[in-house]
Amino acid sequence: MGSSEQLHVGILSSPGLGHIIPVIVLGSHLATHHNVSVTVFVITSGSSLAEKELLKSANKSKLIDTVEIPAVDISNLIDANTKMVTQLCVLVRESLPVVKSVIFAKKHILDALIVDLFCTEALPIAKEFGLPNYIYIPTNAWFTASTVYCQVLDKEIEGQYVDQDEPLKIPGCKPVRPEDVVDPMLERNDQQYSEYLRVLGIGFCLSDGILMNTWEDAEPGSLKALRENETLKAIVKSTVYPIGPLSRQIIDGNDDRNFILKWLDEQTPESVLYVSFGSGGTLSSKQLTELAFGLELSQQKFVWIVRPPSEVGADKSFFTTGKEGDDTPEYLPEGFLTRTQDFGLVVQMWADQVRILSHPSVGGFLSHCGWNSSIESITNNVPMIAWPLYAEQRQNATILTEELGVAVRPKVLPTKKVVEREEIEKLVRTVMQYKEGKELRENVKKLKMSAEKAPSVGGSSYNSMCEVLKDIEKRIHAWLQEKHV
Repeated sequence: MGSSEQLHVGILSSPGLGHIIPVIVLGSHLATHHNVSVTVFVITSGSSLAEKELLKSANKSKLIDTVEIPAVDISNLIDANTKMVTQLCVLVRESLPVVKSVIFAKKHILDALIVDLFCTEALPIAKEFGLPNYIYIPTNAWFTASTVYCQVLDKEIEGQYVDQDEPLKIPGCKPVRPEDVVDPMLERNDQQYSEYLRVLGIGFCLSDGILMNTWEDAEPGSLKALRENETLKAIVKSTVYPIGPLSRQIIDGNDDRNFILKWLDEQTPESVLYVSFGSGGTLSSKQLTELAFGLELSQQKFVWIVRPPSEVGADKSFFTTGKEGDDTPEYLPEGFLTRTQDFGLVVQMWADQVRILSHPSVGGFLSHCGWNSSIESITNNVPMIAWPLYAEQRQNATILTEELGVAVRPKVLPTKKVVEREEIEKLVRTVMQYKEGKELRENVKKLKMSAEKAPSVGGSSYNSMCEVLKDIEKRIHAWLQEKHV
């Protein structure tokens, strides 16, 4: 530690906006609320415009240092059928030599290293340099528990998880419906399943602690299980720290009141449904058409961030998010834009989601249920229509609807079957007009209060973060003692 006694923490992020955003948010939170000096190392994908812009604005903010690790060419190791999680794990693995030299160069200033979920193979580097090290899981405790327990399920369950008749039992937690399992568990014979088990297995037995973007009031059951259940504790050797909910703040300065916000300024409070599938989500053309007609039938005001359909997978644009065209999208139903021009706004680009969700006119969010988006919705008092697409979003949708009561969802899983326009119309009206919508709104308000309290001074997540920093200091101290002996 430097003479000024300020801790300096490094955080390593895997590629993709859904991973980089929570790491930057964690870094900014440590810098702002805990007086920690932070360097964020980002393994870039090299193909996403939005990723580049995000890193540029993080650098401008001066709160944290960001170091970009250039994308490694892995084209010889993957093919057209390689699933996203496999690509991610391979990309991170192939970047490790560069990661190691970059961390080595900064070793003299770092006191600890936090790695995200997909960077656990970098933990041995931290160990080698004598750095206390932690994993950051930018999602919830239920996902963490079921991921931990996957090591056991792997040995106990024959055949595919999705073909099981009974929900998968997770000790001390809500069971997971077979169709809700995280993407890599959908197909056990695929490489992404073995990658997933391996990368997470390493993390759960090597790290000094596990940070999660959740909070005590939101998930008392799953957190208790991770702390007290003998079966889970045998797999997770380290302490779990709920430190959330952390989400992006509105950055002042770049507000030229863009046309979306100007349009929202003209609407009445809580009258607009915001529709977006996150930085990586895409729909099939048939589903896109049904969604368009559903919105039209509902006659409800909406802002829809739209991108071209894809028939090959819901996470198609994970690595390539960025600005799209500004002409009339030919993939929307004919005449749709004309028929909805009085009550709808269709946007074909990357939008400032936090700003939109915090606008008083927005009263609902049709969301893919990425955890970042879910938290942004909750902390802005906005109930949701849960439309899970990939990763752990099906589990998130279940928490939001069944545990927290802040969302409604279609009867069928959108990734299994097309959700028809009539059902979409009904979901929109439920959240925006019917009395069920009022209940959701009440639940969101309560949850928002606890979500604001937790990471604030004296709150449960704030105290949890203080524990992490104490643990770092204790480990540095022990390490120095050892060196002097």
